[in-house]
Amino acid sequence: MEILGVVALVVALAALVVGLLALRALRAGRREPTDGVDDVPADVLGLRQEVAALRAEASGSLRHLAVVRYDAFGDAGGRLSWSLALVDETGDGLLLTSIQARSEARTYVKSLHGWASDQELSSEESEAIAHARP
Repeated sequence: MEILGVVALVVALAALVVGLLALRALRAGRREPTDGVDDVPADVLGLRQEVAALRAEASGSLRHLAVVRYDAFGDAGGRLSWSLALVDETGDGLLLTSIQARSEARTYVKSLHGWASDQELSSEESEAIAHARP
């Protein structure tokens, strides 16, 4: 459940940034072009600084994600096993995998650096990374 909270937080942050950028573009389209910065109100300059700070902060966030669901074993159906890739812009992040068997479940975490892992990856894990990659 904690991972769902992290995913929700990342999605909410991304939506906030996209909304601010869309609002900025909408407002810029309604104004007459100005020749210089002196014509821009001080609060707009402050907003530009805030957006720049948000962009810098978001660059290291886990912005790209993908989930691949599958049947890990022939005797357990329903595609209950899954691999989740959570990655930032540079391909650094983590890969969560949960393998569901009939009588037990195991969860694994693998680190990612530059869209690759030092540990061996299953085909489903590689697929999740490929889907998360922009």
